[in-house]
Amino acid sequence: MIKTVDRNYLEIQSLDNLIESSAPNLECSINLVKPNDFQVNKFFYKNVGKNHRWIDRLVWSEKKWIEYSSNPKVDTYILKTTDDIAGYFELILHSDLKEIEIAYLGLLKEYYNKKLGSYLLSGAIKKSFEKKDINRVWVHTCTLDHKNALKNYLARGMKIFKKETVKI
Repeated sequence: MIKTVDRNYLEIQSLDNLIESSAPNLECSINLVKPNDFQVNKFFYKNVGKNHRWIDRLVWSEKKWIEYSSNPKVDTYILKTTDDIAGYFELILHSDLKEIEIAYLGLLKEYYNKKLGSYLLSGAIKKSFEKKDINRVWVHTCTLDHKNALKNYLARGMKIFKKETVKI
């Protein structure tokens, strides 16, 4: 079945432009996964992505997951609430362009509607600008993502720089 999907590309060019979310009502932390653990990336990709038709990586071999997650340009962060894992994001450094791509960002379904998505995105943007010589953070989202994804990106101060409609 062919489906039409609207995709938006968004960017933020300075930490000063971040409209940070208010703190959630839960005790939370965002932590870098060190040492790299491909199982973390694979777990979140599958479990967050199953609700949003993330399918590209489902065919990856274990070797491909290990290569990706151990790439020095890729950082993976986990959102924890007290002692539970709730979500994650992957940042990809494009040093030649002085930018970071938020490659994936999402929450496990049981953590929806707790104001954690805005907290997670604020954290992703802040972690991105902690990197040296970054002039831009960007992401793309589409109509297959969570219904509040685009609103969240815009509410954090990101601006749309490109739109497209694709058939999948």
